[in-house]
Formats: sequence, C-alpha cells, structure tokens
Amino acid sequence: MKKLISFLFLYAFIISFGQVYQPIDTADYAQRKDFLKIFSVNAENLIKKSKTDYSGKKGNELSKYYKEFEKDFEGKVKEKDFVFNSVFDSKVKSLIERLKKNNPQIPQNLKILVAKDNTPNAYCFADGTFVINMGLFNWLNNDDQLAAVISHELGHKISEHTLKTLLSIIDQDQMDRTVVQSIKSTKENRNQRAFDVLKSRIYRKGAENRRQEMQADSLGYVVFKNSDFKKTEFINTLKRLEDFDTISPRTLKVETYKKYFNLPQQAFKDKWLKKEDFSLYNYNHFKEKLDKDSLKSHPEIVLRINNLKKIFPELKTDVADEKPSDSYKTLEKIARMETLPNFYHSEDYGVGIYASLQFLQDEEEEKYYKNWLGKCFAKIYEARKNYNLNRYLDRVDPKNQSESYQQFLNFMWNLSLDEIKNIADYYRTEKS
Repeated sequence: MKKLISFLFLYAFIISFGQVYQPIDTADYAQRKDFLKIFSVNAENLIKKSKTDYSGKKGNELSKYYKEFEKDFEGKVKEKDFVFNSVFDSKVKSLIERLKKNNPQIPQNLKILVAKDNTPNAYCFADGTFVINMGLFNWLNNDDQLAAVISHELGHKISEHTLKTLLSIIDQDQMDRTVVQSIKSTKENRNQRAFDVLKSRIYRKGAENRRQEMQADSLGYVVFKNSDFKKTEFINTLKRLEDFDTISPRTLKVETYKKYFNLPQQAFKDKWLKKEDFSLYNYNHFKEKLDKDSLKSHPEIVLRINNLKKIFPELKTDVADEKPSDSYKTLEKIARMETLPNFYHSEDYGVGIYASLQFLQDEEEEKYYKNWLGKCFAKIYEARKNYNLNRYLDRVDPKNQSESYQQFLNFMWNLSLDEIKNIADYYRTEKS
C-alpha cells in the first residue's frame, strides 16, 4: 500500500509550468558506465577486505553476500532505476557537505545516487553508496528535513549496521543448521519445532532491527545538531514520515470516473463501478501464527520521537516546520511531476492510473496526466490481452485497502479488453 500513498499529500499550491513537463532524461549512458566502473572496483575491494578481516567460513560467507549484492545492484543501475547528474544531485551533495563540516566521522567516499522511487526513503550500503529516493523531495517539507533523513542513514553507516546484520545472519545460519540436524534426528513434533526455530529467528531479527533504528536516530541527530540545521526539524521529519505510514488515501470520486471515462466513442457504464460482495467473508476468524507487531523492522514513529526527546531535552518543545527554500520548492515540484514516470518505469501501471486520476481530480496539469493515463492503459491492455494482468493490477483486498482503492480496482477489473483498448487509444491520441 505504501506505493499508493506517496503522491496523495495535497499541497497548498498547484504546480504550474509554462509548457507540458518533460520527464528527466535517463539516457545518461556515460555517467552510468563511469559509476559502474568505480562501483565494481569498490565492491571487489570490499570483498577482499571481508576475507582479510574475517578468516575461514565467515569471511567466505560475507564475501558471497557482497558479490550477490554487487550483481543485483549493477542490474538495477543498468535498468535505469537511478538518474545521474539530475537536478537533485547538487542539493543532496550540498547537504552532505554541510553535515561533514563538523562531523569528521562521516565517511569521505560516499557515492550519491538518486532513485526513481516514489517512497520517501534513503539507504546507505556497506561500500559507501548512498541512495536517495525522489519520494523524499515530494514528501518532506524543506532542506533541513532532507538532511535529517540523510543524518539517520549516516548513523546506520557510522555504526556499520549493514555489516553487523550480515555477520549476525551468518552466525544464526550456523546455529540453525545445528538445531535442524537435531530436529531431523528425532520424529516427535518435527513441524512444530521447525516452526518454533523460524519464529524465534524472525522475532530476534525484528528486535535487532528496531534497536538499530533507535541507535541510528540518536547518532543521526548528533550529526544533525553538530551542523547548521534547525534541531527541531529532526523531530518534524519523523512526524512527516509517520504521516506516510498512517495517512489514508483521499477518495477518488465517482464523478471523476464519469468525467474521464465517458468518451465520444464509448459512453460511461454504471456497471463498471459494481463492487464485489465480500459480506459473506468472515475475516474475524482469521488468525495469523506470527505476531505482526513483533515483525516490524521500524519501531513506531511515536516511540522513536519519545526516545529522542528523552535523550535530548532540547527536542521536547514542538516547533512548526521551517519554510522551504526556493531551491527546495523547485525540486519538490519536479519530484511530484516525476511520480508518473517513476510508476511507469517500475511497471506499476495500475497504480499509475490511480495516481493520474488523483492528479486530474485535483485539476493538476491536465494534458500531462491525461497522456500518462493513456500510456498506462496501453500497458494494461497488453497485459490483459496476454493473460498476465495480475502482474500489473492488484486484486481487491478488503483487509488492507482503502474503500477508494477497492472501488478503483473493481472498476479496472470490470472493464472488458475492448473497453480498455478504447480508453488507451483515446488518451494516447486526445489533444488538450
């Protein structure tokens, strides 16, 4: 559900460009090639270092993880999941330089990448590759809040949480093998004992992840407050991310469907909005074996905020968000306009249609979003024709989806192949 949420925050202003917005060009072959060359060298050095620092089986297992990561990440770079030398790069680099001034513990070899991902997130890998998602620019409110997220991730890097997690996995694998052999040697309660091993491992992993998040908050805040950013924006950043975790999508009105799908050659049909009846399904009887709360990798945001306020008294008083700089406002607008190109790139065509309708309902850049509506419907048509629509369009899930999104999914699944094609053709040729 999170991929549905990042574009739903209603801004106080409507983006206005003099002409139809042109998405960021990803034909940056030279820059991508240069990055991969440096990345490959650094990855090999990291693998050699792991074998030197950790002899025997542990070193071999650690280097195996790094090799798998290197291969996977190189694939993402080649698939253009990241943009190079974009308008976002200079902003991120300038913020990191401000953080470095009074924080010599920050690694000097960070390599910055901006991901075509709408979720407000960032992460730093063991080799010093630092990834910032475009969704952060769209979701956060100013430079200070972006710097707060970067500081948190630097807290992970300074603490070498990635390395520690991998070492813990390697140690736990060895312990589990011993337990599994013991289970195999007896016939009684094998299934239950095996499940208990799995459950115990998952719970321990969740608890360790939560501890690391708390630690990264504390270390990140120290980095943040040593710089020239407003201290209270660190707490405000967590509040913004809490909104991302909890905000309910705005309702897509029936009038919006009728406005954009009542076409000259295909009149709107009320039956398209018919919902599947789930009243006979009794979800109260469903009971999961695992405790969901114990599986969360991030502590509840409110607990993280309270923890910081307890450790750092200067954070106890809540203060309103800082106003964004003009440069941040510009990047915020661009990130918002990149929402649809990003969904299209990740093949989230169903979500792309839902997002387009949300923007159109708000009367934002009508020509631009109608064009994306056509592109996404064309992909949905191809998927429906090839019997693989499930890959690009969710099924209705009453337990985990808003009423608005369920209505949208019912609408999409109610359309026939020809009706989908007619909509795709109309919006790919329609001129505003």
